[in-house]
Amino acid sequence: MTATIGYLGPKGTFTKLAVDKTFNGEAKHSFSTIPACIDAVNKDEIDIGVVPLENAIEGTVQLTVDYLVHQVRLPIVAEIVVPIQQHLLVHPNFKGELSDIKEIHSHSHAIAQCHQYIHQYLPNATIHFTSSTGKAAELISKRDEPVAVIGNQLAANIYHLNTLQNNIHDFPNNHTRFIVLSKQKEMVKIKHPIQSEKTTLLITLPSDFAGALHQVLSAFAWRKMNLSKIESRPMKTGLGNYFFIIDVNQPYDDVLFPGVKGELEALGCQVTVLGTYPVYQLDKL
Repeated sequence: MTATIGYLGPKGTFTKLAVDKTFNGEAKHSFSTIPACIDAVNKDEIDIGVVPLENAIEGTVQLTVDYLVHQVRLPIVAEIVVPIQQHLLVHPNFKGELSDIKEIHSHSHAIAQCHQYIHQYLPNATIHFTSSTGKAAELISKRDEPVAVIGNQLAANIYHLNTLQNNIHDFPNNHTRFIVLSKQKEMVKIKHPIQSEKTTLLITLPSDFAGALHQVLSAFAWRKMNLSKIESRPMKTGLGNYFFIIDVNQPYDDVLFPGVKGELEALGCQVTVLGTYPVYQLDKL
């Protein structure tokens, strides 16, 4: 049975690039927003959803985390790490100089990844945010004006845009983590070597008290469990109320993780496994 895969679209996004490199031959559907893609998996309109989770320069995609925690709980079944190259793209009829650009359009994370470049070379350009880099490219392709989009080479090819300048991101080690969501893990078939395995936990505290985070981390530390990420996010129930997202660099087992869960629950914490999954690293797009 062939799986149907959804991604943050339209065509020309980095998510689409990641999906094309990871999955072969499956039917693919684009969605205009991250929540729309997640909802489609939850409603069984598609089998698999791929959405961005974190960028090495800009950090966590908060919309993805908050929607998975507060709105729709779906298991994370895989992670795809891909290199990101941001280019400055313009309409093919644009013949001016870099200083002639009046507007820059792109996703907020793409803009943030190129802050220093914009500050140095385009300080007077007005910034406009879009739902994705692909959407920005689609909009600019219809405007024969001195405007630019920050996006990738796929977007340039699809929407027939010219590349005014290559690799404008501020730091060379620019990677993004994409998570694969599915109710049916067996349908996710990725033919790339597994780089590592990871388990993501959602932990909520009963209340804010002195040493709370220390007690949580101690449950992992004395078991010698390596944590690659700890992040707090507001519970949206009032100021000072937070939950923690913790990534553990090992798959879920029947000894260590139940021990951690029991120890934290004894402290009054709630522990939810958001996923235990393989991590795939793509060398290039």
